[in-house]
Amino acid sequence: MTKTWAGALVFALLTPVLHAAAILPSYQDVKDRYQASDVLVLDRNGVLLERVRTDFQARRGDWIALDDISIALQRAVIHSEDRRFYTHEGVDWRAVVAAGWGNLLHQQHRGASTLSMQLAGFIDQELSRGQNGRSLVQKVDQARQALAMEESWSKPQILEAYLNLAAFRGELTGVDALSRVLFQKHPSGLNMREAALAAVLLRGPNASLPVLQKRACALLVELAMPQECKGLGDFFLQVLRRKSAPWVAISSLAPHYARLAMARLATLPSPGQSVPTTLDADLQRFAVQSTDRHLRALGMDNVSDAAVVVLDNQTGKILAYVGSSGGLSAAARVDHARALRQAGSTLKPFLYVQAIEQQRLTAVSLLNDGALDLPTGSGLYIPQNYDKHFSGWVSVRTALAASLNIPAVRVLLMVTPDAFARRLVQLGLPLQQTGDFYGYSLALGSADVTLLTLTNAYRSLANMGMYSPLQYVSDTRVAPLSQQIMSPAATWIVGDMLSDRQARARTFGLDSPLSTPFWTAAKTGTSKDMRDNWCLGWSARYTVGVWVGNSGGASMHDVSGVSGAGPVWHDIMAWLHREVASSQPPRPSDVSQETVSFEQHIEPSRKDFFIGDTAITRVSLAQNRVLPEGGAAHILAPVAGTIIALDPDIPGDKQGIRLQAGNMAAGTPEQVSWRIGNRVLASGAQATWLPRPGSHQIQLLDERGVVLDEVQVEVRAFSIK
Repeated sequence: MTKTWAGALVFALLTPVLHAAAILPSYQDVKDRYQASDVLVLDRNGVLLERVRTDFQARRGDWIALDDISIALQRAVIHSEDRRFYTHEGVDWRAVVAAGWGNLLHQQHRGASTLSMQLAGFIDQELSRGQNGRSLVQKVDQARQALAMEESWSKPQILEAYLNLAAFRGELTGVDALSRVLFQKHPSGLNMREAALAAVLLRGPNASLPVLQKRACALLVELAMPQECKGLGDFFLQVLRRKSAPWVAISSLAPHYARLAMARLATLPSPGQSVPTTLDADLQRFAVQSTDRHLRALGMDNVSDAAVVVLDNQTGKILAYVGSSGGLSAAARVDHARALRQAGSTLKPFLYVQAIEQQRLTAVSLLNDGALDLPTGSGLYIPQNYDKHFSGWVSVRTALAASLNIPAVRVLLMVTPDAFARRLVQLGLPLQQTGDFYGYSLALGSADVTLLTLTNAYRSLANMGMYSPLQYVSDTRVAPLSQQIMSPAATWIVGDMLSDRQARARTFGLDSPLSTPFWTAAKTGTSKDMRDNWCLGWSARYTVGVWVGNSGGASMHDVSGVSGAGPVWHDIMAWLHREVASSQPPRPSDVSQETVSFEQHIEPSRKDFFIGDTAITRVSLAQNRVLPEGGAAHILAPVAGTIIALDPDIPGDKQGIRLQAGNMAAGTPEQVSWRIGNRVLASGAQATWLPRPGSHQIQLLDERGVVLDEVQVEVRAFSIK
């Protein structure tokens, strides 16, 4: 008599006492103790954003109610595992007897465990199956537990718990993990073919593909669906390859932020727990869609990556966080919102705030947007504007709003690189070196920053110079510490400049993504060789930062901050304010307003703002930049009487001489021209001349051809003997 048959006989003999089984946990207790293998990251309203796996012993999804599980799967499992499930009371005595006779007479190895008995084994670890199967005592206890369960649990509860706790294949446990990984769908959508595979996996989770195919086809025939056997092998092969595939049909809106938020927690949550964050799921979804749409529009311009950060100005809560462009990215797992990238012109607002609060400059102070050569330890530093042109004399308002580079470098000369670098560090930017290391290029954003820290620094501009850390999770018990870093008055004035579409028109025009129908202040930036472009700005309630580029650092094709990151920034700002107005913050009491006129109409008269006692009503050029006879433009270089020696070892086209005009008002450089001899060489405040040996007269002409200034120079050629 075999052990299995002996077990069957014991079951029969012990029938009168089996009802005295040990107390099992209730259905609700089992359901409440169930834990998914993931931590659920939620938005501020409890909407699921992301699942982050923290238990790697098994892969479990959510507990799925029986009504949400495919009827096909229920039929297939019951038919395969326990055909009399709805008629027995926990132990199928007919199956026990049949299994005993089969094992005794035909040497078959048939089991007789019902779904209730198997479920008892899932719940009670002492009844779990060992390497050699269950012992006789375990089988008796399993039957006892099953009978007790049937007295307090309903059949639907037993079937629901079984499907949620059963191991299917590999690490996949429960119907949710099975459906979303192997079949890439919700459990309610499983068809008969998929249900048949799931059912035979319960009988042999690690069975070979031919065995599974044979068993599943037999089950489908018994279920009167033999046509589903066609192509079953290829289907199973494709499905079983997904055993480690990503989950589908589950919200995955913020994969990078989910891990960032969890890393900020003092204690790592247990599997199955939820983490409420500060994100807004609707805004997050819109930011993801907008990023994807605009990047696809730039597809021919070698752009594949982007990141977005949206902050609440008052609280510092992160409302949206897009770490990458997903499927468009070559490095989708990289969190580009925290990747170090070159800042470009996005650092300029902080520089101008520092100069204005030190009263080195006002909004109407004039800066020379002309050629600038600065000696450094490694040679000359020669900054250039984005468009390679000069604008002459411009006000601070125009220089910042139009993002002119050379005036910014001149401002840094006043503030000093070291003082500016210390200010940036105070604002949370991750500068690794001192200002002397970056030198004058720091004014143009040569330092590496992250979008997350840069957006929070811009939030300080929105908060009148007040800096505070960010909030990642919905825990308002502790308010973040705030620190006044910048002058409220200077910060307000810089915000006013960055909201001035007239001032930015010189570079961006009047109609650009930076212009919104409500009050906003914005700044773009483009790093060297167009490797990164940025758009950051704020409204009365929100600060939005956008970065666009390539993870590997490849250059984009003629994509700047206003054409790359700008449209995404505009979209998100418009969505945020679709029902909420935005007005300019109230002017600080120590900011005064005056009507200002400019000498020689360098810029139109306007009302502008000042701090302290810096207010003026008339702006004039310094005397050493104006000629006595009315302030006409004149020749700065070359100087009259200059002798130019041509080097025979250097090609002639490499020995150009720079022609530079002085006293050029903003907006007038194209109204002058250069004439050498009888030939007009070029127009503009600056030109290059390839000299020939001889004596030459260089003349600067106005738009009518009248000579404004002239110099005589001599060019000599020397031969080497």
